[in-house]
Amino acid sequence: MAVKTYKKSFKQRLYIIVFESNTFLGKLFDEVLLGAILLSVIAVLLDRVDEIKSEYGEAHYIIEWAFTILFLIEYIIRIYICEKPKDYVFSFYGIIDLLSILPTFLSLIFAGVHSLLIIRSIRLIRVFRILKMVRYLGEASSLMMALKASRAKIIVFIGVLLSLTVILGTLMYLIEGGENGFTSIPRSIYWAVVTLTTVGYGDIAPGTTFGQIVATAIMILGYGIIAVPTGIVSAEISNQSKKIDMKNPGQYCDQCGTKRKRAEAKYCHNCGSPLE
Repeated sequence: MAVKTYKKSFKQRLYIIVFESNTFLGKLFDEVLLGAILLSVIAVLLDRVDEIKSEYGEAHYIIEWAFTILFLIEYIIRIYICEKPKDYVFSFYGIIDLLSILPTFLSLIFAGVHSLLIIRSIRLIRVFRILKMVRYLGEASSLMMALKASRAKIIVFIGVLLSLTVILGTLMYLIEGGENGFTSIPRSIYWAVVTLTTVGYGDIAPGTTFGQIVATAIMILGYGIIAVPTGIVSAEISNQSKKIDMKNPGQYCDQCGTKRKRAEAKYCHNCGSPLE
C-alpha cells in the first residue's frame, strides 16, 4: 500500500508540473517547453533555405530528430499522468501535440512531409497560460461560439456569392470574349472572384467600354459584400454578450440601457434612474 501511495503522489506532483503553471517548477517546465518549440520551428524554417540546408543539412537532421524525441517523451508523460488519458489524447492540445510529432516519422516514408512540422507553432499558444492571460482564451472561446452560431448565415452568404460570381463571370465572358483575355467561363469566373474581392491582380482586364462599366459595378459591389460577414459575426458576438448578461439580471438600466458600473449601485450613473 505504501508503494502505491508513493506512485500516486508522484503522478500528482508530475501532473502539477506538466499541466499547471502556478508553481515554480510548473512555470519553468512551460518556459523550457516553449523555448524548445520555438527553436524547433526556427529549425524547420531554416531548413527551407537552400544555402543553409546544403551546408548544415546533416546537423539539421539530427536536431530535428532530437526535438521530435523530446516532444514524444513529453507526449507519453502527459498520457501517463492523466487520470483519463483519452480526454487529453482527443483534446485540442492533445491532437496538436501528436500532429507536431508525426511528420518526422512520416518523412521516413513520404519525402517532404517533415515540412508539416511547422504545425508546432500552434503549440506556442500555451504562452497565454504562462503569462496569466487565460482570460484572452475565454474571449477566443466567445468568438468561436459566435462563429459557430452564425455559420448558417455565412454558408448562405457564401452560396449566394458563388452564384453571383458564376453569373458575373459568364456575363463578362460574353461581353469581352477571348481577345481580351476572357478565353473561357472558368477563367472569367476567376476574374470575377478577384474583382469582387477587390484583390485586383490585373492579369485580366476588360477592354470594351461596356465591360469596364460592368467591372466598375462589380468593384463597388465588392466593397459592400466584404462588410456582410463582418456584420453577421459582430451581431452574433453582441447576441452572445446579451445572453451572458441575461444570466445576471440588473446589469443594464431599464431606462437608458447603460450597463451598471458597480453591482451594489442603486441608481444609474448615466440617467439617475433606480436600478433593480
